[in-house]
Amino acid sequence: MDLTKIPQIKHTDSNNFFLLSGPCAIEGEAMALRIAEHIVEVTDELKIPYVFKGSFKKANRSRLDSFTGIGDEKALKILRKVSETFNIPTVTDIHTEQDAAMAAAYVDVLQIPAFLARQTDLVVAAAETGKTVNIKKGQFMSPESMKHAVNKVTETGNDKAIITDRGTMFGYQDMIVDFRGIPTMKQYAPVVLDVTHSLQQPNQSAGVTGGRPALIGTMARAGIAAGVDGLFIETHFDCANAKSDGANMLDLGLLKKLLTDLVALRAVLNQF
Repeated sequence: MDLTKIPQIKHTDSNNFFLLSGPCAIEGEAMALRIAEHIVEVTDELKIPYVFKGSFKKANRSRLDSFTGIGDEKALKILRKVSETFNIPTVTDIHTEQDAAMAAAYVDVLQIPAFLARQTDLVVAAAETGKTVNIKKGQFMSPESMKHAVNKVTETGNDKAIITDRGTMFGYQDMIVDFRGIPTMKQYAPVVLDVTHSLQQPNQSAGVTGGRPALIGTMARAGIAAGVDGLFIETHFDCANAKSDGANMLDLGLLKKLLTDLVALRAVLNQF
């Protein structure tokens, strides 16, 4: 896929990795604009192609009483406002075929959650909107099996597919990234490493997902060294009180230093 096919994406000639980043869930307009403003400032300075990420709805929570969203249309309108305010593309998750057409009216990239990566009707519905489709590799899927997920997009006539690796289940409460899969999946589509979700500790007894955010830098550097095309990093200015995935998100104040280091690492690797 040619990254320039994503509307409004900038810095595509910088030879940098691209970045999908933002909060796990859209909690309100002010928080979304605050996070986007900071990331746009940093990525413009570092010449990183950037797509703002925010889920308009969280349909895959552990418990019935978990936060799922502020309302579909309200959250999607906030994503549109972020895009219009900062002239940047946006990405959001979809969970049903009906979500595809609805979300496509507001965002530039439709994301297929990892648990739904094999749902043919969902993937095809996303592809048929003509939007870029980011398919997260299922925690239960091999790198080789992602060829077929990408084919579901391309066989609709849509050549805009991305694969995101978010780790593989290791035991019952941990995730492991097998970096051997990166070059395999790059044969099928650009590959993104989901840094923060790869550090989740799901299926906790309390029904609230844990995480290991102290390892975000380690995981991101490993991804760049392994040759990923992009990084996915969820971030928030108040992780402790975030309504979704606060346990594995990066504090917004730490993002600039991390990205600065990663750009420097990428520059070294570009010499080989």
